[in-house]
Amino acid sequence: MKFQLFTLPTIPATLEERAAKRPIGRNNDHFQAMIAEVRELAIMADEFGFDVFSTTEHHFHSEGFEASVQPMMLYADLAARTKNISFAPLSLVLPANDPLRVAEQVAMLDHLTGGRVYGGYARGYQDRWVNVLGQHVPVKGTPMDGGDDDKHNRAVHEEYLDIVYKAWTEDLLTYDGQFYQVPPKEGITRWPAAEWTKQYGHPDEIDENGHIRGISVIPKPLQQPYPKAFQPFSVSPSTMIHTAHNGVMPIILTAEPEQFKTLAKLYQQSAAEVGRNLKLGESIGAFRAVAFGDTREQAWELMERTNYYGFQIYFSGFGFWEALRLPEDKEKFPGLLPPEEWTMERFTKTKYGLVGTVDDIKRDIEDLIKIHGEDGELEWFSWFFDQGLMPIDEAKRQLELFAEHIIPEFRD
Repeated sequence: MKFQLFTLPTIPATLEERAAKRPIGRNNDHFQAMIAEVRELAIMADEFGFDVFSTTEHHFHSEGFEASVQPMMLYADLAARTKNISFAPLSLVLPANDPLRVAEQVAMLDHLTGGRVYGGYARGYQDRWVNVLGQHVPVKGTPMDGGDDDKHNRAVHEEYLDIVYKAWTEDLLTYDGQFYQVPPKEGITRWPAAEWTKQYGHPDEIDENGHIRGISVIPKPLQQPYPKAFQPFSVSPSTMIHTAHNGVMPIILTAEPEQFKTLAKLYQQSAAEVGRNLKLGESIGAFRAVAFGDTREQAWELMERTNYYGFQIYFSGFGFWEALRLPEDKEKFPGLLPPEEWTMERFTKTKYGLVGTVDDIKRDIEDLIKIHGEDGELEWFSWFFDQGLMPIDEAKRQLELFAEHIIPEFRD
């Protein structure tokens, strides 16, 4: 199995400090403290043998939680301080970006790191920033409810993703999409360096009138034809089918064993439909939180004030509890799970939050690797790690325990 460390770059501060120094996201001393912690943890992860370090992309988080505003710039910094670990954005939000800039950034980082880059692309669910940065299309953050905004967001995302891959694989890019055109519809008639381009650029870049006919996006990725990609944080059958058909690796948030098993089998079956004959668990990952303690009670308390706390006060509003349903919930709660069900008991019973001693965690991960009794071979374990909510000394201790007891036990 391969191991991914995922963190939301979070300004380390107590709730009292966040209130007293609001907006703490604009406090440079605290922002520097966050960067220092992320650097230290990434270097440790590299030394401990983690395969990938990941963050997400979010903007305008004045509260200082998931302040991951420029993941590719962060990875360039971290790559210069590490030797082996790769980097994966989970994810770059395509509808709120320019697809050609994304293509350039990923390819450039691929070169700078010597091929230590994975892709990761998402649609965006947070209105506060997607509605601002996506206004040129325009797109809005979407709850993925099948409504008009959701459908529009998906259409933009799919077109932009198509452009990214074409930019990497086609020496001369032309594109006539619903939302993006290359060249733009009005054409590009002013290019004073036409003779230079005719002589040294792509042979078909310039027409007989000196006008631009297409563009050549540079660089192409170092990894050929392009870096592999993750799809976080997957919960639906449709995502399993789409990612399996397109060679993308889903990081599955759905945790309850029977439901996880069903999604893993669907991915395997769907991959076979396009000639990808995979073992059960191959090319997929599980997204989980982990807390070690000398006792289960100690680990429970740590999880409750870190990952569970963030899930409860923040992610719950975006519907993330729907990924932690139990089989009996279908009849009991046909709509959304009510807030009284957002409990630590559910958090751990579904096997999303893994809490306990080293031996407890080993048993949970061994069961997960085998796809809960199916003799599978899970390829990726993605650990949602609590930098910022957890004191740095405790964070380092948790990382050391994982590296000492889990990675050697389950490394491929």
